[in-house]
Amino acid sequence: MKKTLLPLLLSTAAVCVPARAQESFLDRLRDNNPAMSKLQPAWIAPLIQSDARLVQGARFSVARSSSPGAETFCYGNNHGLSVIAGTRLQFEAVPPAFFRNHSAQLSDGWGSAATQLKYRIASGDRDHGNFALSAILVHGFPPGANQNGPLTSYNVPKLAAGKAFGPFNLQSTLAGFLPTSKTEQQGRTIEWNLTGQIHPASRLFFDIENNAAFYFAGPNDGQRENFLTPAAFLVLKKKDWGPRHPVPVLDAGMQIATSRFHCDNHNLITELRILF
Repeated sequence: MKKTLLPLLLSTAAVCVPARAQESFLDRLRDNNPAMSKLQPAWIAPLIQSDARLVQGARFSVARSSSPGAETFCYGNNHGLSVIAGTRLQFEAVPPAFFRNHSAQLSDGWGSAATQLKYRIASGDRDHGNFALSAILVHGFPPGANQNGPLTSYNVPKLAAGKAFGPFNLQSTLAGFLPTSKTEQQGRTIEWNLTGQIHPASRLFFDIENNAAFYFAGPNDGQRENFLTPAAFLVLKKKDWGPRHPVPVLDAGMQIATSRFHCDNHNLITELRILF
């Protein structure tokens, strides 16, 4: 019996190993999101705050903000391309956003490029707690000529968590904006976000975010800024969709200031996401 079983096992391994080795890089890349769906909840990333899950895809975002005497369009809105590596890490490359300022006082220009590293600390799908907890580090690069945004390079450490209860979930992040220099000119910021999200139909998500920022040092020292951000998400899956197929998502929302102090208001954000 042993003499018969050994050749059978060896021949089976010889067939399976080359088959895996012959998979293209693109095929292995497409396996990342389906693999992670077995390890984490099935909610969708909020419009503004970071997602505690590992998600692979691209986000194309445009934001319009209004402030006294100015209207600004931000093309890119600090989003880019994210790729999962293994079951613990996600890398994201964020190209510079372009700012179009309809104002006599502000000039048009590019924002800062950034990178993001996310580490999945723990998570479980709906049969194993339906939760996610991750640590995130964003690094923004030094500004270039005619720059819009931070005056220097910066770091943003974050802790992101979430818990789902059937079709409803709560997600939250705590973060700090830490410039590497010129702190007296731009200050430091502590940001806290809380999102309540509901999934009423297979292709629809609705949520509302509370986005709070607390300013230390700099020109806004001691101030607090708060927004409520309702948003809607439409998942565009075909009838013949398979786990390796890309998933387009259309979403939009508006930041509405609820604090007395605010730098802008009624910030409209529209996005196209492609999860792959």
